[in-house]
Amino acid sequence: MKTKRVRTMIWQAAAMAIGAAWAAPAVWAVEPIGSIERLDPALDELIPPDAKIEKLAEGFKWSEGPVWNQREGYLLFSDIPNNVVNKYQDGKLTMFLRPAGYTGKVERGGEPGSNGLLYDSDGNLVLCQHGDRRIARLKGKKFVTLVDKYKGKRLNSPNDGVFKSNGDLYFTDPPYGLVDNFDDPARELDFCGVYRLSTNGKLTLLTDKMTRPNGIGFSPDEKTLYVAQSDPQEAIWMAYDVKADGTLGKGRVFFDATELSKDEKNKGLPDGLKVDRQGNLFATGPGGVFIFSPQGKHLGTLRTGQATANCAFGDDGTTLYITADMYLCRVKTSTRGLGF
Repeated sequence: MKTKRVRTMIWQAAAMAIGAAWAAPAVWAVEPIGSIERLDPALDELIPPDAKIEKLAEGFKWSEGPVWNQREGYLLFSDIPNNVVNKYQDGKLTMFLRPAGYTGKVERGGEPGSNGLLYDSDGNLVLCQHGDRRIARLKGKKFVTLVDKYKGKRLNSPNDGVFKSNGDLYFTDPPYGLVDNFDDPARELDFCGVYRLSTNGKLTLLTDKMTRPNGIGFSPDEKTLYVAQSDPQEAIWMAYDVKADGTLGKGRVFFDATELSKDEKNKGLPDGLKVDRQGNLFATGPGGVFIFSPQGKHLGTLRTGQATANCAFGDDGTTLYITADMYLCRVKTSTRGLGF
């Protein structure tokens, strides 16, 4: 108990030093959390039979957007309500960036911070910034806007993104970062879009037919784009054919979790997702992290017991880090994420 009190005092002192109304998270000994639901024997090839979900840290308001820095070996992730990006490395948690998604001078509520985090091909951190309603690149200590408007109208609040191998950025734009969400008077677009930002700066609306587009990712051959829809009335993952010119062709429902989401024990909705080298999807949804085969078969679920926001492969590509409400977790896998 003495060690815990000392750690807590250190975190409190750090929070006071930056003058922040920010409750510092806690890092204790790694301990198991939740359970692993195995629905198909094929899951054993991806998640070892003796694997456990491990809790690494807790105390966040809403953890999101994990991304692994391969050059320096650490994980970054957002705490959206606190407007912070945290860094986890070698069992230690530090504040990496604040402000992270809202740089305005007037205090506001809601979810102002960064959401999805990515690295571009040059190793720059790219942030989906809720409060500033843009996607920005971090250069030194300054944010450089990549996109904030579509046809002269401000975006809702970019949520998550993925880079195609040619450098084009595909991203989703629901209104979760607006204080009053869908009904916010500052909202300028009457739809939620999935977009492509080309390397030449051109922004293309790919579809406006999804009610609440959220997590997004490519298949290994980049011929399919997966997009989660966090709508309780239609909690689904869509799979879109990617045309040769980078736009989207026909879409199909990859998996429908609407009925599962109605069970109160399954907290959360389709949210962030990642793809492994074999094309399997690791997609956060009702109850935890769903694991799907490339054909859309539900192989099992990493049941965190929490509303689970996102995940990312890290370390040598075989560790799956998970942001689940107030927790940061991980699970060891027998596969590797794309890009490793």
